[in-house]
This record gives sequence, structure tokens and C-alpha cells, in this order.
Amino acid sequence: MIARVLKHKKLIVVVFLILAAVSAVVQSAVPVKHDMVDYLPDDTPSIEAKDVMEDEFSGDVDNARVMMKDLSIPEALAFKDKLEAIDGVSNVTWLDDVIDIKTPVELADTDTVESYYKDDDALYSFHVADGKEVGTTDAIYDVIGEDNALSGDALNTAISQQSTGEEAMNAALILIPVVIIILLLSTRSWVEPVFFLTAIGVSVLINLGTNIFVGDISFITQAVAPILQLAVSLDYAIFLLHSFDDYRKETADPTEAMRRAMKRSFPAVAASASTTFFGFTALTFMDFGIGADLGLNLVKGILLSFISVMIFLPALTLMFYKWLDKTQHRAFMPSVYPIGKYVMKLRIPVLLVILILLVPAFLGQSQTNFLYGTGGNPDSTRAGQDTEEIEDVFGKFTPVVLLVPKGDIAREEKLVDDLDKLDNVDNTISYVDTVGAGIPPGYLDESETDEFFSENYSRITINTTTDNEGDEAFNLVENVRNTAADYYGDDYQALGKSVTMYDMKDIVEEDNTVVNMLTVITIAIVLLITFRSISFPVVLLLTIESAVWINLSVPYFTGKSLVYVGYLIISTVQLAATVDYAILLTESYTQNRKEMKAMDAVKKTINEKVFSIGVSASILSSVGFILWATSTDPIVSSIGLLLGRGALLAFILVIFLLPALLVVFDRVIEKTTRKANFYKGE
Repeated sequence: MIARVLKHKKLIVVVFLILAAVSAVVQSAVPVKHDMVDYLPDDTPSIEAKDVMEDEFSGDVDNARVMMKDLSIPEALAFKDKLEAIDGVSNVTWLDDVIDIKTPVELADTDTVESYYKDDDALYSFHVADGKEVGTTDAIYDVIGEDNALSGDALNTAISQQSTGEEAMNAALILIPVVIIILLLSTRSWVEPVFFLTAIGVSVLINLGTNIFVGDISFITQAVAPILQLAVSLDYAIFLLHSFDDYRKETADPTEAMRRAMKRSFPAVAASASTTFFGFTALTFMDFGIGADLGLNLVKGILLSFISVMIFLPALTLMFYKWLDKTQHRAFMPSVYPIGKYVMKLRIPVLLVILILLVPAFLGQSQTNFLYGTGGNPDSTRAGQDTEEIEDVFGKFTPVVLLVPKGDIAREEKLVDDLDKLDNVDNTISYVDTVGAGIPPGYLDESETDEFFSENYSRITINTTTDNEGDEAFNLVENVRNTAADYYGDDYQALGKSVTMYDMKDIVEEDNTVVNMLTVITIAIVLLITFRSISFPVVLLLTIESAVWINLSVPYFTGKSLVYVGYLIISTVQLAATVDYAILLTESYTQNRKEMKAMDAVKKTINEKVFSIGVSASILSSVGFILWATSTDPIVSSIGLLLGRGALLAFILVIFLLPALLVVFDRVIEKTTRKANFYKGE
């Protein structure tokens, strides 16, 4: 294969560039999903309930609220008509839907009235159609002006749709110059970073273009996958070109130098790509589809990066290697740092500190206060300020819809009475509330009852005062389900944002166990094959897992909530992406250990590899912190922060903890490694 690549280099470069160009055009046609609910399994109870309601009823669950200030009752009714006229708005609910507005509101139940009309402020709840969030919310803003407020999941989706692509571009515009600076400091040619970025950039574009065959991607994948692919796979290109540079000093023929470089690089790049590949593959086993979506894209990305580095980059380099020669510069930083002896003097304190930290870190990372949705909008945004303003006047609002078998009004009335008594239930909207149990539905026109009855179900809307998620919200979901079960057994359906978040919590917590186990097992197998050792995989995985646990425990010890999807993804991504640092150091150590004692081998390895590992870690860490700084989406931002901090922690532990473990367990490693051939000197 190497001979064919070198022989057809021009054809290879042209084909890859054409594929990249086509992919750049095609990727803009790939639909991006912004609602995490779309990625829940079809058999999730709340998803099944949503399907039932869509089949039975024409109205959807409310996903937006508008508060209009200083309105009289007639003005509020007139505004309701304006709101209903906006394209994409349906199911507008206000005070006139729950009481007879023709009678003085002073005679009506105060709590009911103040849920919709309080101190001359009117609150409307309604549904914004899926796929129309951006246009509809923009139209609503035009109608309500600057002084009134809009909030809800539909607005959150619209913001996500508008910001994700733009923010991903902003992150790339910041990241690429940072990566170029890091690469310039670590190379000896002005254009070498261009070769690296071209090879990986082509694979990133092709990966984005192939998503057209996947069908659609999540907004998290759109924001995270391309940048993460770039950061994780740059090492492959660096290793190949550095090998090429070494062999050019031995032979005057560039083609021969590249042939040797490809042969030398292939096992190392393949081993590095394999650990990342199989680590990301574990994400595809998540029931929660966002993990599977991101995992598939990262797996494709790693495979394409490997192909690009082993086929496209050699061809490109041989076509333009003279540019490398003409743009040589002196080394800005030394590649060897004599710090090994100082690091090893700290081995006992390091082992003690990690031993002390490990148990609380492991326990803390699983006890963090998790968020299962996005956590809302920042207070600095209009959406965040509007939400706070509405909640200050009318309180929190999370509707839960209950569908129960139609036909038994008396039983339904008792159920509604019990639901009204539950903590954090503001009011209910049902036939027995609005019309009354004493009036048989058959005596009324169908237009007066179709909001409450379908062919098979009665619909009860429960307006709750909890957040979308959290202990209060989840306790209420359990209480609503238990109350419905007392009257109807399993023959009921519950849906709504808090119900969906409750189901999401159950699913992703189960995913966590499966994904982490698969990640560790698959990476351990790759390490076992790579090092032909039982002990090396244990030592390497312990080092990186320690960094993962410490990283994920920080939110717990700082008292901050963490988006669970970010936690779940990063627990896999950090391990898969940073285990390469440990592999690079360990491979060098095993070679040195064949020629010298363990302590000397470790010191020499640290001196020689701290710089190259530092370059990789600084690139990955920069990716994380730039995502954190540029994204307004809480999930993407949390993934960025965890990735940035995790890469730094992995670097620190690989340089300080791993060498200490290699020395402490030297005899065990020798006995459990096939053909170790360790030095037996005096």
C-alpha cells in the first residue's frame, strides 16, 4: 500500500481535495436537531405518552409563555387574539379559558385568577410548532416589544438553533490561531503547521459531509465533534512528519524517507487511533441518542483522520516538501527538558496525595448535583432576564398533562381533587374544573369539549410551580404518576417537560454504567495487545481514570451543578482522548528500560517526552477552554470546561503519577509482560 500511495501522490491529493470541497458544500444541508427529547428511545414512557396525545388530541403541551404588562381585561383579550394570529402559535391559554370572563374577576377564585392575571399583568401560555421556533419567537418579540417578556422551551430551542453554528465558527476562528502558535513553537518549519492542519482539516470536512448519509446530527455534535476530532488526531500528523524529518537526515531521497516514516509511524498511529476509536465507540451504545450521535461522528472522524494521515498527508508532503526546506527556522523551544530527576524526587509525595484524593474524588464525581436538561439561559441574556421577570410575578410554570380513560366523570373528579392537593400544584385544567362534573359532556357542543376529550381519553393539564427538573420536580412527577395509578392502574399517560426530564434521568444514569464499562474494557484490550502485558493496561488506566475522577468531582466540591450529558460524555471522551499521553510515555519507557534500570529509564523518558506530551495536552486543553468560553449553550460549555481541565489533569498525572507507578511496580510489570527484556544490570 505504501508504494501505491507514493506512486499516485498527485491523484491522491486531488481526490481528497475534491472530496473535502464537496463535503464542505454538502454538510450545510445536514439537518441539526436542537431538542434533546428527540434522542430519547421510542419506548420511553413520556415519549409514548406524547405519541398517544398527538394521535388523540389536536392541541400540544404548552412550551412558551408571554407576560404583558399594564393591560385591562379587554386589552388582555384583544392581545390574546394577536398572539393566536402569529404563524406557529397554537393552543393559547389565558384566564378566559378557565373562568367565565363575563362575571367580575373579583368573584372568582383568587388563586386561579392570579395564575393568569395579577396586578394588571397578563400571562399567556401557548405552544410553538416544532421547526418554527426561530421565526415564531422573532414574530412574538416584534409584537410584545422590549418591555414585555417571553420564556419557555420553544425560545430555548430557537436560541440554540441561532447560536450553535455561529458559536462553533467563532470557536474555530479562535482555536486555529492558537493551535498554529502551539505548533510553530514545537516545529522547525513555518509551513509545517499548515500541513498538519490541512491533513486533519480535510478529514474533518469529509466527516461533516458524510453526515448527509446519517440523516441528521444533534447540536452538540455540530458544536463539539469537528473541534474535538481536530484536537485528538493532530498527534497522528505530527508523528508522521517528525518521522519523515528524522529519515531525511539519513537519506537524500524524500520518497524513501517518507516510505520509512510511514512504515515506522503506522504501528504507533494505529495504536493511538485504536484506543480513541474504541473509546468513542462506547458512546454509540448509549440508549440516549445524543451520545450515540456524537460517538458515531467521532468514530468516523478518527477513522477518516487516520486514513488522511496515512494516505493524504504523505502524498501532500512529497508534492510540497521543498516548502518545508525553504521555511526552516531555529527551534523556539528545546525538545528535551532535564526535569526527570526532580519529578522522581516527588514520587512518594505524589503517590500519597493521589492515594488520599482518589476515594473522595471517586465518590464526589458520582454525588454531584446533576442537571439533565440544559439548565436554562444565563441571566445576562434577555431570555434569562425575561424568565426571571415572569417567575417573579407568576412563579415557576411547568405543565404536566395527564391522559386517563374517558367515560367515568365521577372518578375523574376524585382524581382531579387529589391532584390539586399535591405539593407544588398550582391548579388543574380539566372538564370537571372548567365545565363541571354535573353537566354531562353529551349535552354540550363538541367544540366545547374537544379540548378535554378525545375518542379514548380525558385530558387533565396540571400547572405546577416546580422547575423542569430537580428533586421537587421529580418528586411531583412520581406523585402524579402514583395518584393516577391509584385510580387507573397502568392505563394512563403522563407527559410534559418535567416528566421527560425524569425519564431522561433514568436512561442516562443506566447509560453511564454501560458506557464507562465498555470504554475501560475496549481500551484495556487495545493496551493489552499493544504492550503484550497484563500490568501495563492497569497502570495506564489507573492514571487516566484518576484524572477523570478528579476532574468530574470538582463541581461537587465547589457546590456547582453539572449537566449530566456533559458528565457522561466527558467521562468517556477524556479517557479515550488522553490515554495517548500515557501510551507515548510508556512506549518510550519500555524501550529505555531494556537498556537501563527503572529509575534511569523513567528519568530519561520524562526528559524526552514531556515536551511532546505537553504539546498534545495544550492543544486539547485549548479546545476545551475555548468551547467553554465561546458557547452560551450550557451543555456545550460544560463539555468544554471539563475537557480543558481534564486534559491538564491528565498531563499532570501522566508526568508525575505514571512514572512513579512504573518504578514502584517495575518487578510486577516485568513478570506480567511478555518478552519484557528489561535491563538486568548490576
